[in-house]
Amino acid sequence: MVQQMLETERLPLRVFAEKAYLDYSMYVVLDRALPHVADGLKPVQRRIIYAMSELGLSSQSKHKKSARTVGDVIGKFHPHGDSACYEAMVTMAQPFSYRYPLVDGQGNWGSPDDPKSFAAMRYTESRLAPYAQTLLAELDQGTVDWVPNFDGTLTEPRLLPARLPNVLVNGTMGIAVGMATDIPPHNLRELAQACLHLLKHPNAHIEKLCEFVPAPDYPTGCEIVSESHDLLKIYQTGTGQVRARARWERDEDSGNLIVTALPHQVSPAKVLEQIAEQMRAKKLPLVEDLRDESDHENPTRLVIIPRSNRVDAEALMAHLFATTDLEKSFRVNLNMIGMDGRPKVKNLKEILTEWLDYRFATVTRRLNHRLQKVNDRLHILDALLIAFLNIDEVIRIIRYEDDPKAELMRAFGLTDVQADAILDLKLRHLQKLEEMKIKGEQAELAAERARLEELLGDDDQLKKLIGEEIKEDAKKYGDPRRCNLNARPPAQALEASEIVPAEPITVVLSKAGWIRAGKGHDIDPASLSYKAGDEFLCAAQGKSNQLLVLLDSKGRCYTLNARELPSARSQGEPVTTKLDLQDGAKVVAMMLGEAAERYVLGSDEGYGFYTQLGELQARNRAGKAVVSVGDKSTSLLPCLTRDPSSDRYALATAEGRLLLFPLSELPEMAKGKGNKLVALKGEDRVLAACVVPSGASLTLLCGKRTLTLKPSDLENYAGARASRGGHLPRGFQRVDAMTVEGGKTPA
Repeated sequence: MVQQMLETERLPLRVFAEKAYLDYSMYVVLDRALPHVADGLKPVQRRIIYAMSELGLSSQSKHKKSARTVGDVIGKFHPHGDSACYEAMVTMAQPFSYRYPLVDGQGNWGSPDDPKSFAAMRYTESRLAPYAQTLLAELDQGTVDWVPNFDGTLTEPRLLPARLPNVLVNGTMGIAVGMATDIPPHNLRELAQACLHLLKHPNAHIEKLCEFVPAPDYPTGCEIVSESHDLLKIYQTGTGQVRARARWERDEDSGNLIVTALPHQVSPAKVLEQIAEQMRAKKLPLVEDLRDESDHENPTRLVIIPRSNRVDAEALMAHLFATTDLEKSFRVNLNMIGMDGRPKVKNLKEILTEWLDYRFATVTRRLNHRLQKVNDRLHILDALLIAFLNIDEVIRIIRYEDDPKAELMRAFGLTDVQADAILDLKLRHLQKLEEMKIKGEQAELAAERARLEELLGDDDQLKKLIGEEIKEDAKKYGDPRRCNLNARPPAQALEASEIVPAEPITVVLSKAGWIRAGKGHDIDPASLSYKAGDEFLCAAQGKSNQLLVLLDSKGRCYTLNARELPSARSQGEPVTTKLDLQDGAKVVAMMLGEAAERYVLGSDEGYGFYTQLGELQARNRAGKAVVSVGDKSTSLLPCLTRDPSSDRYALATAEGRLLLFPLSELPEMAKGKGNKLVALKGEDRVLAACVVPSGASLTLLCGKRTLTLKPSDLENYAGARASRGGHLPRGFQRVDAMTVEGGKTPA
């Protein structure tokens, strides 16, 4: 024996650890985290309900301190932490957590804002809710198996005889080892209709059952916006997601938006904080104020005050649905322990069929138990009737015989039980009236026995009885659906341009790469203060909701949000903190405008094209390559064109030539090198370029000199694309910049 014990202790660590972990895993799965399909309860919930029934805490009794209940549960049936046990009890009492609460509580049992804000168990009082009777009503009628408690001193029910499919009625959540369960609550009356249909049509398809049970029914009364085919898939596979959305209305008098119901397990305070955070970040100017007007009469009443009556309420709420918990997706995982004792993800038909089989077995056991009681009573009544018919002889035997029990059994052919019943008779029952009562009771019990035997011998009648009981319970405990079904696509947040009002803005960039923005178009960039050794480079005017695109000397484009730039009152911040420029590259120009606006881009090598501003938008700090620029070349300043079909493009080269050609000769491209703009020879390159609208004059800037060419003068330099152009007058060989009529730089 000692040798055998030593061998047991010498198990390899791998074997011991594997066995220990598997034992623990199975315990968590079967005895802690997953509900049973029969009664829809986890062990701790089942023990709480049973302990409360043993304490006499029915829905008609007085409330009793919760600490008393928890003490009984952990002392008799569930030797674990009292806080975990009490928390499970609290959840079953919260009307915003359970669709049909099992516990009726007095005191602070938490709130939707903070479900865990409940008072300690020494302060709260509780009793069973009326719905709990559907789990307990048949407990003492021989319907369940009884097992020893943890120390073997008491017995507890292995399962409760649920009269309704509680696993779907209230649902549950749980996390086990390697698996989890997320069963949403459902409407009791809808489940009852599905069960009745399944009793009559055992081969019914899930699609038909989903006509009775179309979706979950959460206790908060939100709106379910999932598509019907997505909901059907959940019930076909046992897994999926349900999208729920808050219900709201617009007050006709004030124009305020009133949220009257929230998705399940969503905190009103958290929703208000999420909206307020957007307001603080100035990302939600459409909302002026928020209020929480929830009270006992209106458990959920959140008031959202728009900035004006012109605000599109539907668009605003869609934005809030997309950016806050006013719309939420709930995972569904119908994982539970089946009647075979194994966990499995089941579809709707499997769940209801398995529960109906359990209900069929439970009712059969109940009827057999009652039949046994009836037979036992009839057996006793037969003996009592014999005693009344032979009362004198019975009295004589009891009075004079040494062993009256044995003599009674011999004289009248009684059983041991019958003889004891006669001997236990009281003298006051020995009257003629008792004989009539016995015969009357015999007749009633005989009729009941016939009815019970008929039910037990006919499955159809048994199913009919089960159906009638389901109807009765659904009528007694059920209520209308709370969650409306209204399929809608997922909400989309508003674009920043739709939320924040567009304001005139001027973006200024210095030669050292410091960027800033100021409100309005009346800012003089040259008069702003710059750091020592720095000066103005370029500016772009537009609106705060438009794209700001920056072009560097290597032909890459970058995108910034103009609203996020520092104020023009400061000296700005380096653009390199917002962009990742390549080695040697510098920002040379900025473009601010609508996505459909067109700009002419090119390089000083004499190639170019035009494109829409929206094509230049980059989604990351590193930007995107747009203009193909050689190693020794640089980008030309972009030029805005209002009408590519009539505008002309002017280029000045280092050799002192000017070429003007129709812009329509250039291709429209998203990126690339483009077509040849002008013929260059040797070291010649493009110095400046400009879009010249029809009928406009062109001014050349060369140092401190200026040369204005009127429309008639420009014809001297007009030519075909890729030609060399005409010579400029002496003194204007090195053009620094060109402007069109009015001195406005297109870039």
